[in-house]
Amino acid sequence: MDEAQVDRILHNPKFKEMVAKKRNLSWTLTAIMLIVYVGFMLLVGYNKEFLLSSISGGVTTWGIPLGLGIIVLSFILCAVYSYIANNKLDQLNEEAMREVEAIAQQKGQD
Repeated sequence: MDEAQVDRILHNPKFKEMVAKKRNLSWTLTAIMLIVYVGFMLLVGYNKEFLLSSISGGVTTWGIPLGLGIIVLSFILCAVYSYIANNKLDQLNEEAMREVEAIAQQKGQD
């Protein structure tokens, strides 16, 4: 593939749309996870008493469900990414690949 083909692919609207949507989705989910995780770490650092306090007067403290919640959230965010990637981004990827193949075939005919 020569530079002209690469340039045409990089400036292809479908390719640009796919890259933008993937980037926005990745950064959004990353920001959610970082905010939650950093928030938990700040809670650990600055409000240990809350995390050590009992939920209902029993043995379980607030730290346990919050920590487990972060782990569960990571699985949920992974599932959200997989669902969107498989149902929306794959369609854009296929459309972009069809256009890339058309660009490559045009070069072969030239």
